[in-house]
Amino acid sequence: MSSPSKRREMDVMKLMMSDYVVDTPNDRLNEFSVEFHGPKGSFYEGGVWKVSVELPDAYPYKSPSIGFVNKIFHPNVDELSGSVCLDVINQSWSPMFDLLNIFEVFLPQLLLYPNPSDPLNSDAAALMMNDKKQYEEKVKGPLVLRTLSF
Repeated sequence: MSSPSKRREMDVMKLMMSDYVVDTPNDRLNEFSVEFHGPKGSFYEGGVWKVSVELPDAYPYKSPSIGFVNKIFHPNVDELSGSVCLDVINQSWSPMFDLLNIFEVFLPQLLLYPNPSDPLNSDAAALMMNDKKQYEEKVKGPLVLRTLSF
């Protein structure tokens, strides 16, 4: 790929051709949302979230902005803004990564292995560390009621 815009286009197309539902309002490839399902084996299994993605002009050399649109109770996700605290996206991003890495590896790993010692949601972190069963109930409760219209 010779330019960031070509790479952006290729990465978004790869995501669209995968099993993900991608909504591109106004056909803009720099701002879109993706339907993301909680990974099997996690407390989030069965949940469906809309994840917003903003690609900077310098993508893939600069990391995308990722955020959960609908609520998720997780130590590393800000409950109000949906912002994600994930080193691989925020600090150690590499142009070798692409959008599929985010949805097939990084976000599933975040939900499978929360890091309560570096929280954006201190209530979720404290509950996870002090009462894992209650944390699981708090996570799973809204999943039963959740419906997502895309």
